[in-house]
Amino acid sequence: MASRNSGSDRFEYLQNLVTEFQDTDSEEAKEQVLANLANFAYDPQNMEDLMRLQVTELFLDMLTEENENFVEFGIGGLCNMSMERQARDEILLSGGVDLVKNCLSSRRDETVLSAITTLMNLTTASSRSQTTDEAVVQCMVRLSLSENPRMRNLATVFLEDYCPDQQVQRAREASQGQPQTALGIPLPKD
Repeated sequence: MASRNSGSDRFEYLQNLVTEFQDTDSEEAKEQVLANLANFAYDPQNMEDLMRLQVTELFLDMLTEENENFVEFGIGGLCNMSMERQARDEILLSGGVDLVKNCLSSRRDETVLSAITTLMNLTTASSRSQTTDEAVVQCMVRLSLSENPRMRNLATVFLEDYCPDQQVQRAREASQGQPQTALGIPLPKD
């Protein structure tokens, strides 16, 4: 009985957070709620409730905002949620791959790192052509040269584990002597 109450209490708490986000005009309050929701998305126990409350769509909507904190918390939440198959499928069906790819050009390292990890989580046999298209691979080649070791290592893992060797080789050859941009995906500015 206690676990049933705890589950309904959790749903009610998450529902209150979503309502607070929708009702408040304060950007600071919205940022705090998004940060909390992103943290709750890390726990698989919350996934069903978050899906029911359409938090995946809320996070996707944040990726087009001007407020960089909204984008960072939105992609962080998607990164956490995309580990679960149901959320991954919803992100893919919602056309979320393009929104996630746009985050690769953020000036914020955490946003870019979450975008890379989210692309990894979203990669399936049927979505691979979207998550590892030419622009993404070229961007990852450039990020694999980053001075930031976390960025460099994660981009390298993406290239080694998610992309065919020939595609990576073509991207490396195309990038030699080119400015630090990738077809439609500029790199983060230092």
